[in-house]
Amino acid sequence: MTRSAASVISSDVTAETKYNQVRSLPELWSIVCQRFATITALHDPHSKPEVKLTYAELYQQIEQFAAGLQALGIWVNPDEPFPPRVALFADNSPRWLVADQGIMRAGAIDAVRGSQADVEELLFILRDSGAIALIVADLELFKKLRAGLGDLPVQFVVLLSDETPPEESLKILTFSQLLELGANFTLQPVNQTRETLATLMYTSGTSGMPKGVMLSHGNLISQVLACPTVVTPQPGERILSILPIWHCYERTFEYFIFARGCTQIYTNIRHVKKDLKDYKPNYMVAVPRLWESIYEGVQKQFREQPENKQKLVNFFFKMSQRYIEARRTMQGLSLKNLNPPPLERVWAAVQMAALAPVHQLGDRLVYQQIRAGMGGEIKYVVSGGGSIADHLEDFFEIIAIEILGGYGLTETSPITNVRRPNRNLRGADGQPLPDTEIRIVDPETRQPLPTGKQGLVLIRGPQIMQGYYNNPTATAKAIDPEGWFDSGDLGVVTEQDDLIITGRAKDTIVLTNGENIEPQPIEDVCLRSVYIDQIMLVGQDQRSLGALIVPNGEALQKWATSQNLYLRLPDDEKPTPSGTQDIDLDSKVIQDLFRQELTREVKNRPGYRADDRIGAFCLLLEPFTIENGMLTQTLKIRRTVVTDRYRDMIDKMFA
Repeated sequence: MTRSAASVISSDVTAETKYNQVRSLPELWSIVCQRFATITALHDPHSKPEVKLTYAELYQQIEQFAAGLQALGIWVNPDEPFPPRVALFADNSPRWLVADQGIMRAGAIDAVRGSQADVEELLFILRDSGAIALIVADLELFKKLRAGLGDLPVQFVVLLSDETPPEESLKILTFSQLLELGANFTLQPVNQTRETLATLMYTSGTSGMPKGVMLSHGNLISQVLACPTVVTPQPGERILSILPIWHCYERTFEYFIFARGCTQIYTNIRHVKKDLKDYKPNYMVAVPRLWESIYEGVQKQFREQPENKQKLVNFFFKMSQRYIEARRTMQGLSLKNLNPPPLERVWAAVQMAALAPVHQLGDRLVYQQIRAGMGGEIKYVVSGGGSIADHLEDFFEIIAIEILGGYGLTETSPITNVRRPNRNLRGADGQPLPDTEIRIVDPETRQPLPTGKQGLVLIRGPQIMQGYYNNPTATAKAIDPEGWFDSGDLGVVTEQDDLIITGRAKDTIVLTNGENIEPQPIEDVCLRSVYIDQIMLVGQDQRSLGALIVPNGEALQKWATSQNLYLRLPDDEKPTPSGTQDIDLDSKVIQDLFRQELTREVKNRPGYRADDRIGAFCLLLEPFTIENGMLTQTLKIRRTVVTDRYRDMIDKMFA
């Protein structure tokens, strides 16, 4: 080994030791700056003007931002149970990261949300967190919030834009003004430990009110230290960022890749396909919807080809499907058959050998072109925020794009489990991160269940939140005295410690874009329609919400009569009234009526978001009752029972 090589290894070992010793997240930046000073940390090609910051420049801006906040009075008061809170409402940009880490470096806690959230939700976060300062994306968002700031303890506002602040009583500074202020102020040290609260991340609650998830510096650092057991990006490797930066999944992944000296490039839905080609990322994290969009784009291109070429492409994919299934069996990575006997492995190896030439030819003629369209240099992509469909898993495995699926929640910082490159069990959610425990228990008795049995997923580890801010009741319900967090999900664990999420024990619906939807508040507003007797939302791992609806037959028949129609239900043998026309529940006029009712009631709901919109729906003849097992004794819908009962209908609804 040469002296220079030995010094590089020694330097890396020293850096890793320092990472393990840091007490707070901001401490990482001085280490990172020393190691990667001249490497580009952040690149925003779509901002006006374009932004590029090296690690040295980024570190300087973080320090100045923190000093600027301290100059404005953001100090740690030892008499307060928590450090001061600063609200950060903005979207993806280099300045978001500067603000986020500047707030923590100043000794404060940030309460974060995107600028597109409902104004009432943002004002609730401001009130609940007790924020004494507000950082917003731009002047437009400030104006939306201004009327609600009068009775709040907000002392000043910072615009991440450089728009001219309006003349008014509340102190307002631009991003540049705050940096200038910080450049002339000596940044004071703060005493932070891994137990110190770092951020409040608000997530939906069953009542419709968000809950402030309290994540400590230790929670966030645990992710930075654990992720290298999955992948180890190298300095200068490129990361394409598309998820909301304030979302826990994207946020902690960014902390991890910055600790490795990577270059992050910001993109968005409008530019992502071009940016994949132009910037050739090595890594990317996203939700299933993005992978689905890429898949659909490829399929569209195939459909535009001549028929003979379409047949050839379909042939290659069919043969490659058989090839990867045989490979999974041989490697013991088939979810349907995790422990194949030796004879089956041998037969799978024979099939692989026979299919390999066709698969390789398909790669040379077809799959390489698809990879080139994604930049051609992807090493791994990580998928989270919901289960990824089997056909997408198959497609990306065939074209040799390695998807590492994972599992976690905002309350777990978020990653608890992730598939490893050396054990990429498609359809599963991966093995636990270091120092993370998974326990499967009976949902009723909370007694541990044996390996392979489905039950409630409990989690314990360094990433578990400190609790819900100002909500001890919800905290006690979520975390037991032994530190086990109730995920609300159902799952099983294999003999190799793979977690497989099989359903949800709680009501939250997670769409493919990663948005969490609490169904009860939306269902409640839909019940205001006189034509809806009962309703249950569905849509787990789908693009949009759907609904199973039990109509109010009497109200519906009255409406039909007013339209000179007669609603004929099954087993109704009455003669059609004179001057009317028979219709049934599938008739267009009935479907249009319910579409109108759903749209009106959901849009009129306070805090309405676009993801609350109900897409497909089905009208049911049988009501939910205690007798048929679809209602509890307290008249609550038994969601798992209803889902199982109407599984085929739900699948068709989203087909």
